[in-house]
Amino acid sequence: MQIEHHQAHLTYCSNIHPGESWDETFHNLKTHTTQVRKGLTEAPFGLGLRLSHLASLELIKETKLNAFQSWLRKENMYVFTMNGFPYGDFHNQKVKDTVHQPDWSTSDRLAYTQRLFLILSKLLPEGMDGGVSTSPISYRHWHRTEEELNDMKMIACKHFTDLIYFLKKLKDKTGKILHLDLEPEPDGVIETSQEFVSFFNDYLLVKALPQIKNRLGVKESEADQIIRTHFQMCYDICHFAVGFEKPLEAFSRIKNAGINIGRIQISAALSSGNIQNQTDSSWVPLELLPFDEPTYLHQAVVKQKNGKLTRYKDLGPALSSLEKNTYDEIRTHFHVPVFTETYGKLYSTQEDIIETLRLWLKVPFTQHLEVETYTWGVLPENMQIDRVNSIIRELSWVKHTLDNHV
Repeated sequence: MQIEHHQAHLTYCSNIHPGESWDETFHNLKTHTTQVRKGLTEAPFGLGLRLSHLASLELIKETKLNAFQSWLRKENMYVFTMNGFPYGDFHNQKVKDTVHQPDWSTSDRLAYTQRLFLILSKLLPEGMDGGVSTSPISYRHWHRTEEELNDMKMIACKHFTDLIYFLKKLKDKTGKILHLDLEPEPDGVIETSQEFVSFFNDYLLVKALPQIKNRLGVKESEADQIIRTHFQMCYDICHFAVGFEKPLEAFSRIKNAGINIGRIQISAALSSGNIQNQTDSSWVPLELLPFDEPTYLHQAVVKQKNGKLTRYKDLGPALSSLEKNTYDEIRTHFHVPVFTETYGKLYSTQEDIIETLRLWLKVPFTQHLEVETYTWGVLPENMQIDRVNSIIRELSWVKHTLDNHV
């Protein structure tokens, strides 16, 4: 739905609905998303569309795309943003680090992303910009040395350059501004705002500037602007909160580097809260244990009493490492409903969402706001409630928060 004062669009990501084929995806939209819209607004409702590799191969066919466009018009909906991070199966099986496959060292990832942009260019209404989110290059722990990480970044830059060129030519043809939104994530090759800025300046610009300049026959300053238009950041609030990186710090660093934020993904992580003054912290692993589930990676970061951050690949190893009264807080990459602040003795990082939205209201640096709580099916059983009403509640909470901070 639209945030009128700022000409922005608020939606949720359809990756929360299980289904990998286009028929399954379309069924979910017809069954669930229509109910979300009816529960929220009579005005046009924007979609955050997730298409798997398989679904994208099916939807790009002209007959299916035309039928989908007709349905969108009938239902008073439109597509302005897409999730291109999970390439394959994302539900009802072990995902863990395979969510990064294929990574940006492969032509498969490039071809899939180009296909998503072709679909988006057909669906995106006139006068809007459109974004596709993507993985943070690769999974960090697949690359054992700094040399291997460096090689990975260089190969990714070649594919990013090809995609930027592709998007510029698509803009020339359609008039639509489309941008790749790279999503920093715990244990991704790009995890923090500092890593994003360093990659952008020291790898992407170095590789892409001369290529874009020569291939398009433009000045270096224009090539620089083309890169910044079509390569942006997806700011997932949960991901930055897990690493204890505050929104103001991250936004200042990104803005000072002249990098655009293509979308804000509104999501909350799970935290013990600050336990530094508690005499007994033995309850922490017991409270977190139900969230140590086998489907997704739930990377954890422990803030020690000296301020040092210790990172773990998953929640299980983090819990087994906890020692009584040796740390101040543990946070884990487990997306929890954004409208709830506490879970028993645990907390969400909801405050980071509120702070992000407060900063965004001052300077609306993106028009794309997307709630992304994809973990409904793996939440502890007592937290699994009606999904449609939960989505409505999440979007209503965001809208209420924005209205109360204007």
